[in-house]
Amino acid sequence: MKVTGVLPLFLPLYRRLWPGRLVELSMALLKATALEAAILAGHLLLYPTGLTQERRSPALPCGDGATRLPGRPGPPVVLLHGFIDNRSVFVLLRRNLVRNGRQRVESLNYSPLTCDIRTAAELLGRHVEEICERTGNSQVDIVGHSLGGLIARYYVQCLSGDLRVRTLVTLGTPHSGTRAVPLASAHPIVRQMRPGSEVIEELTRPAPGCRTRFVSFWSDLDSVMDPLETACIDHPDLDALNVRVTGIGHLALPVHPAVAAGIRDALDNTLPEEPVSDGLTVA
Repeated sequence: MKVTGVLPLFLPLYRRLWPGRLVELSMALLKATALEAAILAGHLLLYPTGLTQERRSPALPCGDGATRLPGRPGPPVVLLHGFIDNRSVFVLLRRNLVRNGRQRVESLNYSPLTCDIRTAAELLGRHVEEICERTGNSQVDIVGHSLGGLIARYYVQCLSGDLRVRTLVTLGTPHSGTRAVPLASAHPIVRQMRPGSEVIEELTRPAPGCRTRFVSFWSDLDSVMDPLETACIDHPDLDALNVRVTGIGHLALPVHPAVAAGIRDALDNTLPEEPVSDGLTVA
């Protein structure tokens, strides 16, 4: 796959960065674009393996014979993919979490025909209840990529999911709505991800007493977020930490090992209460 085939996705980002630090950032942007192209090519190969739901068990093994660290205390981790995707996007992250002591990690699929975030959030709630009943845990942690993070946030904030979700980690999620890829607005769920949609407006409403802790990873080279800061959570009632990731794009967020380390820290509640310096630099 040619890198030039992905460059058009980043042209809006070039325009947003012009003028100023364009010369300084151009090399980083080219590196991020090349990485996005490589990840996309690899993900297309893995995509068929994630079309079906994974088999459920009380404790899911690593499956690759790798040595794992002793188990860490904590609830099961639920991984939720983004738009027109499936659980295969989390192959590397899931392996990373299991190797580092997370004994229960489950990836959920929702139908590619899903047309409503609210419906998907209700389905997520049923999955979470089943996981809690099967594993004997009263709570779960959720990691959501892109749309998956928005579905999980709606479940937590609007469907009383804060009773079940201890920590919600989002990766490149349009919390305030994104204007990127305007032609995709033909799809109803994309329209719900636009600024000012009913779903986005519902998420701005008061949420007093919300029990869930939120950690949002957002990238300064994410071509799917317009504006970039839409991937940050800004709500007075939510316990939220925004972590800026420098040097990678949208597809790399659930794949890059440095981000995986940050996710582990977030789930272990070892991230600082306030972002440090410029956040997480991975390039």
